[in-house]
Amino acid sequence: MTSESSQGGPPAKPDEAAIAETLLRLVAERGADKTVCPSEVARALGGPHPDGWGPLMQPVRRAAVRLMKDGRIVILRKGRVVDPDDFRGVYRLSRPR
Repeated sequence: MTSESSQGGPPAKPDEAAIAETLLRLVAERGADKTVCPSEVARALGGPHPDGWGPLMQPVRRAAVRLMKDGRIVILRKGRVVDPDDFRGVYRLSRPR
């Protein structure tokens, strides 16, 4: 996933399952009534450099929307649960309450 390819090239891009697994793990580790920034998920997968985690922000968002629709997480904006099909701007991820 984030290891170098067999050719010694750049890290492989994580798949949807790896993104969802990492997102769920970070939310669970954070605990009840705490939130996770989506960039934390991207950094856990892509490393500390923006060239590694920046391109993962949209895949993380798509995974978050999917997981919210499945009832496994909630997406919050300004402390309120959002409509997963219609939200903009800065958001956070949390366990369902």
